[in-house]
Amino acid sequence: MRILVVEDEINLGSAICELLKEQKYQVDLIDNGDDAVTYAMLQEYDVMLLDVMLPGKNGFDVVRELRQLHNQVPVLMLTAKDDVQDKIQGLDSGADDYMTKPFSSEELLARIRALSRRQGEVVLEELVFDDLTFHLSNHNLTCNGKSIHLGYKEAEVMKVLMHHLNMIVSKEMLIAKVWGNESDVEENNVEAYISFLRKKLRYLGSSVQIENIRKVGYRLEKAYAS
Repeated sequence: MRILVVEDEINLGSAICELLKEQKYQVDLIDNGDDAVTYAMLQEYDVMLLDVMLPGKNGFDVVRELRQLHNQVPVLMLTAKDDVQDKIQGLDSGADDYMTKPFSSEELLARIRALSRRQGEVVLEELVFDDLTFHLSNHNLTCNGKSIHLGYKEAEVMKVLMHHLNMIVSKEMLIAKVWGNESDVEENNVEAYISFLRKKLRYLGSSVQIENIRKVGYRLEKAYAS
């Protein structure tokens, strides 16, 4: 599970991250509201832990903006205030749960598990772009009646590309999402899997192709006949 922690109290943020890493979660820590929106839109997180009082956008503004952008990451808001009106404001802004500092490690982990289960109730069965359909349940790519199975890493790379259709996906982002931030995988591994996927797209006869944006990354594009 991947978690975004947004907390400007350095000691508390570091302590939360250590706790989550002990549970084998992947964790990103940032200390301001402006970056919170950017990170949440560029990465897929299972849960966001969001402090209310932040530099830049406050927590209420962050979750409100994410919901306006149709980002439904489960948000657990953290605050030093034990005020009913603050809790109401947070929930009305689009937060899913609320905890008042100080809190126990056990309760925090339990709340995170509950939010991740809640998110799991809504599961997409397939991703579609133009004539291409990626079936998440069995990792099959289909196009015009033809089908081909993707290996695990191929499927993970394709999933990232199809979740970010209007964005350029960098090699660094693919490594982080498919292999993990702690991985020693090199960029040529990414290039190899992109090559495998391109061959499978050609086999299917799909009009979708993986475009290489030089020195930036990749994105899915529809190939138009010249």
